Amino acid sequence: MRFIVLGISAWTAVKAGVGAAMNLTVVDKVPADMLHMVDVHWYQFPPMNPLWHAMLGWAIFFLCLISLIGNGMVINIFTSTKTLKTPSNLLVVNLAFSDFLMMFTMGPPMVMNCYYETWVFGPFACEVYAMCGSLFGCVSIWTMTMIAFDRYNVIVNGISAEPLTNKGATIRIFAIWATSLAWTLAPFFGWNRYVPEGNMSACGTDYLTDTFSSRSYILMYSVFVYFAPLFLIIYSYIFIIKAVSAHEKNMREQAKKMNVASLRSSEAQNTSTEMKLAKVALVTISLWFMAWTPYLIINYTGIFKAAPITPLATIWGSLFAKANAVYNPIVYGISHPKYRAALYKKFPALSCTDSADDSQSVASGETVITEKAEKIEA
Repeated sequence: MRFIVLGISAWTAVKAGVGAAMNLTVVDKVPADMLHMVDVHWYQFPPMNPLWHAMLGWAIFFLCLISLIGNGMVINIFTSTKTLKTPSNLLVVNLAFSDFLMMFTMGPPMVMNCYYETWVFGPFACEVYAMCGSLFGCVSIWTMTMIAFDRYNVIVNGISAEPLTNKGATIRIFAIWATSLAWTLAPFFGWNRYVPEGNMSACGTDYLTDTFSSRSYILMYSVFVYFAPLFLIIYSYIFIIKAVSAHEKNMREQAKKMNVASLRSSEAQNTSTEMKLAKVALVTISLWFMAWTPYLIINYTGIFKAAPITPLATIWGSLFAKANAVYNPIVYGISHPKYRAALYKKFPALSCTDSADDSQSVASGETVITEKAEKIEA
């Protein structure tokens, strides 16, 4: 408690104007062996209120706990349930595995650093920490993209689509990890670098150094990790929604010809299949966009010197990006009908629905649509 009291007193003094005379900055607590990694930009900011460190520490602690439990459940159930061992679900497992590692490697160190109000694990650990965050974030984003491609292949191409095999899924997963590793190892070899950022309790890529190497890496990496996946996911879901809408229209027309109300037993549902799928697409893209856009803005603001960057802004931007590891188990795991059924059987207390409700899953729309399309065309 003593360090909190002293920290609050120091911060109050800074706010009162005494800080200028004392020359207190956010960098003061950084160990001497790490000062060469700290950009001069951060020396202009006074120490942060310890309350912010406490809030950040608790936030990352709970996010870490939820993510580890959620992704751990996805990995356990998808790998131990026979009906869920499909090539497509290998991508879901890879996503959960990447998100699990993200919070496993990011959460505990950040909680410790928030307690001490600075980075305490040394320069090399700082670089490894930043690389892990970048690596697992990159793997998660491209795994989401491959899941979108798989849905696109099944729904848009229909029965003419070449089904995904275990070999094909494994190759995709290997390619994702290999390319992501290549990008995130680059700063160790001189293309940009990993440095302490914000309130010095976390590390990331250097977006403040005004050099071609630093800027080019941020720009190229953002294209690979942000713009390209975002474009491909949006492209996939646009055509998925179009295909579903066209299929629903054909079903309604055939129902009219056959003088029946509907060809679907689930017509009584208040929401049509295409609207359900549109909501899944909207939620997926929106959560992804909200999670990573703040951090992208911070990086671009740094390399283009568009506006002042404060320690508090950088750390919360990073937290938003890490929180994406919490959303993914919900979007890709809990919305899966067979996953929900297995969850109900193995862990009833953690199940989000009754087993009788599993057929109502939004994410099952693609499979249901494909099966019905095959029956109609037959």
